[in-house]
Amino acid sequence: MSYFSISNISKSYDSQLALQPFSLELEKGQFLAIVGESGSGKSTLLKIMAGLEVQDEGEVFLEGQPILNPNQKIVSGYDEIRLIHQNFHLYPNSTVEENISRQLLHYEKIYAKSRVDDLLQLLGLTAFKDRFPRQLSGGQKQKVAIGKAMAVEPDILLLDEPFSSLDTIQTHHLIAELKEIFRDFGTTVIFVTHDLDDALRLTDNLIILQKGKVAQKGTSQQLCEKPKTKYVAQLFSPINKIPETKSSFVRPADVKVRTKGGLLGHVTDSRFLVHYNSLQVKLKESGLTWEVDDSQRKYAVGERVYLSWDDMKVMSL
Repeated sequence: MSYFSISNISKSYDSQLALQPFSLELEKGQFLAIVGESGSGKSTLLKIMAGLEVQDEGEVFLEGQPILNPNQKIVSGYDEIRLIHQNFHLYPNSTVEENISRQLLHYEKIYAKSRVDDLLQLLGLTAFKDRFPRQLSGGQKQKVAIGKAMAVEPDILLLDEPFSSLDTIQTHHLIAELKEIFRDFGTTVIFVTHDLDDALRLTDNLIILQKGKVAQKGTSQQLCEKPKTKYVAQLFSPINKIPETKSSFVRPADVKVRTKGGLLGHVTDSRFLVHYNSLQVKLKESGLTWEVDDSQRKYAVGERVYLSWDDMKVMSL
């Protein structure tokens, strides 16, 4: 059995299936991102993993020992598995230092003080240790929440959309910092999010969850190049349906834009992006509108273009 094992977990609410049978094997220190839209069952799954929710079927094991749910355990949850929520769950009238140290009230005082000091320094919070949550930025609050969770030296951290209240720049910086910290501690991390870009900044080990069911699992390259469903394909980029086919699609980056040869269309819109212009092209015969990449920034609205692609890049979905 692997370090952290989940076997055929399922869950329903009022006869509504929230999570179809789900299984997972993780080794110690491994990172995993679970990506899915709202209502896909991500948060339910994390609560079951942490022993905070009662599953209908299935079992969870940490190093071969069962993780008991609230029906099986008087005090639910485990110090070894800590769940970090998107809304921080900080004590508003306690300082940063007090928020973290409250997790260690039953520990030896010298150890507790040393542990809190180490976490404050590691998370870059030493200068803010006497501030209250209301005096912190969103990124700093999230660091305090992570410090609280890490105070008891958990083996596994479960991150439930922890960056949803932060802006893009804050999120990217924080993920980079935390990735290094988690690696240094050898912590096993499961990160759930609706944002594929955030997930890929932490790990390339992905599970795509849709409507309580695993749509696909694998690396980003595997999922991008060989998606099994339109949902998985569209997580990576828009897709264009090839006319006169039932289920064949091609990505904007894989379409060649030319002045002759291919599907005839007219540019109806152009957007300047960092590495290319994104064109909207209305195809003449089918009336479909495609999104294509103009890497040379060559074509303007109103111009006639011809579109072609490599058959090896076609996705059947």
